Amino acid sequence: MPIVNRFADLHPEITEWRRDIHAHPELMFDVQRTAGIVAEKLRAFGCDEVAEGIGRTGVVGLIRGRETGSGRVVGLRADMDALPIMEATGLPHASTIPGKMHACGHDGHTAMLLGAAKYLADTRNFDGAVAVIFQPAEEGGGGGREMVNDGMLDRFGVQQVFGMHNMPGLPVGQFAIRPGPLMAAADHVEIEIEGLGGHAARPHCCIDTTLVAAHMMTALQSVVARTVDPLESAVVSICSLHTAGDAFNVIPQTVTLKGTVRTLSRQVQDQVEERIATIVDHTARAFGAQARLEYRRNYPVTVNTGAEAAFAADVAASVAGEGQVDREVAPLMGAEDFSFMLEARPGAMIFTGNGDTAGVHHPAYDFNDEVIPVGCSYWAKLVETAMPVR
Repeated sequence: MPIVNRFADLHPEITEWRRDIHAHPELMFDVQRTAGIVAEKLRAFGCDEVAEGIGRTGVVGLIRGRETGSGRVVGLRADMDALPIMEATGLPHASTIPGKMHACGHDGHTAMLLGAAKYLADTRNFDGAVAVIFQPAEEGGGGGREMVNDGMLDRFGVQQVFGMHNMPGLPVGQFAIRPGPLMAAADHVEIEIEGLGGHAARPHCCIDTTLVAAHMMTALQSVVARTVDPLESAVVSICSLHTAGDAFNVIPQTVTLKGTVRTLSRQVQDQVEERIATIVDHTARAFGAQARLEYRRNYPVTVNTGAEAAFAADVAASVAGEGQVDREVAPLMGAEDFSFMLEARPGAMIFTGNGDTAGVHHPAYDFNDEVIPVGCSYWAKLVETAMPVR
């Protein structure tokens, strides 16, 4: 039976799995219910090995092919965690937990990889082994880093890793990918400004931290506009300003700014970090204040290796048709902690269309279940193409 037809038959069952996960969202590493369901299903499918608790709450299933002489091991990764957002879809399978929802499609990613695992464990039409990787804490917790640091890739002998993420706005059945940087590094910035608080009617007796913060926020916008090469990409966004107090007539002693920096290369990342440090220090001193900068590098750039990106695009074209694959999609300034796995092994992340839906991280978003046969077919075809039976 052709792969696409097989997943058409499995579509209703996989949809049920997806909607159950959607209704019971879990955050960060606290994905015990989801991970438990994943492990239970992998064992029921007949996976040769199922390991739990990798990278704290990650799950890996190993499926050996009909033949194993090639010695090849390919890793396929899905993420399991949700977001701290109040859902506003009104759907029958909407979140049952207030303040938590699957607003990025990780429920769909998990369900599609489970569907592919079921098919691969049943058919085993490949020479080698596939590790299906279910990761926690993609949304800011660095679960990918934790699984790599836990020795997951070495333990299962993974030689290449592939990831997939849904993309709202791209039609269902289409794919998008590029070699090289696909998604940005995500760094955290926190600036604590200390001045001299006092009565708002006596500003000459104070060092006004809100004024310092305002100048600092404005000056930081010059980093991208006047420091970074216009042909490069960078984002500096200060997204939070918090003062020590909320009285209308008190100049606060301290102000804290928080934000994010996004870059697509290490060179630009270094340049931006250095420039931010200079602006923070000099602006504070110009007003007689003090400032402490914490610049934390979080997720690295998601970089697709050239050969693996071309291979993934070819597989997608074999599933959807050549005209349905954008092989040079523009990089996104969002971040992905699949980047940690790509730093450790060659591989590629690909986007699959979610259709005309709300954007990810929006309270009205829902993963499009029509994507399921497409995504499952891509995973299965990738394994059978990468490790053909001779």
